[in-house]
Amino acid sequence: MKQKSWVPIYLALGLVWGCSFIFIKLGLEFLTPVGVAFGRCALGAMALLLIVKVRGIKLPTERSTWAALWLVSLLLNVFPGILFAYAEQRVTSVLAGIINAGTPLTTLIFLLIFFRTEKIAKHQIIGLILGGLGVLTVLGIWKGIGSSSASGVIALLAAITCYGLSFPVIRKYLTPLKLRAEALAAGQVTAGALTLLPFYLFNGIAKDEYRMGPILAMIALGVFGSGLAYIWNFQIVERAGSSIASTVTYLTPVVAVFVG
Repeated sequence: MKQKSWVPIYLALGLVWGCSFIFIKLGLEFLTPVGVAFGRCALGAMALLLIVKVRGIKLPTERSTWAALWLVSLLLNVFPGILFAYAEQRVTSVLAGIINAGTPLTTLIFLLIFFRTEKIAKHQIIGLILGGLGVLTVLGIWKGIGSSSASGVIALLAAITCYGLSFPVIRKYLTPLKLRAEALAAGQVTAGALTLLPFYLFNGIAKDEYRMGPILAMIALGVFGSGLAYIWNFQIVERAGSSIASTVTYLTPVVAVFVG
């Protein structure tokens, strides 16, 4: 498939996910980390289910497919959603975006150790490593970590480890099914929302103060960051591979630094 088929959505995904960090920070004004994770999943699921309904796309029916979607939702939505929100109570949204650029490196590790069916050329490995280190160095991550909360940084590293594992899991277990990206994304985010719902009911609201800015930020985070974004994510993994898909996080810190 030609490069043009995935580059536009790759750039769009980088923009949307790059803005997510400031949206998370705003959402924390009235939600707990669990509340932010659930809110973005619930809003994303509603948007995706509407898209699936309007386009007449059928959701998966096989239990094995739903098991794989649930696993992906844990790796892309549930654990990272909570971890990033927790971390952003302790570090800046900019630092969160910068550390997120380490995702391709964690993806590379999982591909080399556990998922050797997806072949990676030596020049790709070198490119991933140099690209990641280059982004982190240029954006000054070393200074940012030194003055930040250790628990926040550890949470971010745990989150990008989940992200790194998710891309090869998608490539191995979901891409071969040849299902529509809309159906896979809807199933994944819905599974994440249902998983988080009990925890949200127990401890989801931080305070009963609702300003328009944080509310709009959560809507954008859900509809775009956890809705449309995952359609694009599945499409990129299918067309370009999981290692390329993970490098979208090289774009997100640039956007995160720009939007603050």
